[in-house]
Amino acid sequence: MARGSSGIVAGLTAVAVAVVAFLAYQASANAPDSVVDVSTSASAPASTKKPAAEKPTPTVDPLAVPAGSGTGLRVVYALKQKRVWLVGEDGTSSGTFPVVPTSSVSPPPGSYAVYSRTGAVNGSDGVPIEHVVRFTQVGDAVVGFSAAQDGSLPTPDPTLKTGGVRMTRKNADQMWSFATVGVKVVVVP
Repeated sequence: MARGSSGIVAGLTAVAVAVVAFLAYQASANAPDSVVDVSTSASAPASTKKPAAEKPTPTVDPLAVPAGSGTGLRVVYALKQKRVWLVGEDGTSSGTFPVVPTSSVSPPPGSYAVYSRTGAVNGSDGVPIEHVVRFTQVGDAVVGFSAAQDGSLPTPDPTLKTGGVRMTRKNADQMWSFATVGVKVVVVP
């Protein structure tokens, strides 16, 4: 009788394991994707497991002309990026480069126009500068682009109230050729 009952127990155990496996499969098949971890499923071979679909992260070109900077021929000055773009009539950039404000004075975002240019002069911080392109004034500080004649770039001094936005001499040459009197300057945050 021992043989007969062990056969029955073995049969019942096999049926119970099959029922549990079936119920587990059914539960996982009907569960929402948010609670099913496909990577731990023992029933699927590794080669057939599919990773959860990820949304592609859009890539943003940090050197692209900022959106919302207008249209047409213009200089775009991005305050946070400390960068300018020289943008042609067709909306494409013919050059972009970093700039260094000489102090804490910045123009508010908006649209301006180049109103004055000077080949060489002493800057409001006392540094001899060249290719000065002025486009607005904030309080007593005249705001414009320029390059130090010695090629240096300043360490901004928050105690000074100057409006100089410095760049390398090479970049100032590009700005000088591009930003003639009347050319629009768009300042963005």
